[in-house]
Amino acid sequence: MKFEDIYQFFEDPPPIYLNKELAVCYVLAVLIDRDSYGTELIQLLGREYPDYRLSDTVLYSALKFLEDQSAIEGYWKKVEGRGRPRRMYRLYPEYQLKARELGDLWQQYMRGRRADDRLKEDPLKKDRVLTSSVIPRD
Repeated sequence: MKFEDIYQFFEDPPPIYLNKELAVCYVLAVLIDRDSYGTELIQLLGREYPDYRLSDTVLYSALKFLEDQSAIEGYWKKVEGRGRPRRMYRLYPEYQLKARELGDLWQQYMRGRRADDRLKEDPLKKDRVLTSSVIPRD
């Protein structure tokens, strides 16, 4: 590793993987509006938040948690042109309030992250960070 590698890491960071807590909030934020399925949840996250990823393991752990809490239910839906049914998830109506609260936490978290990203892109901020660095850049 070289110091240049460290600068490169911050200039082009790797994707951020959601943990289970964030995944639960994200899933609820989506299910408030419509039923969905696992692959769609992962793809939707990638489209709406390109710097973020959701692993299958974390997603299905979050879905299992929500099912165990009786917040969502899974059901099978036959999709035309697809051989086997798709496992869909829907929010129980009595869980709407809690889902909105947790979905709002997701939205607030992401708004804060995007604000942080905009600060990183600000050239004046970037100059301040580089000039205040204790390690000279070769």
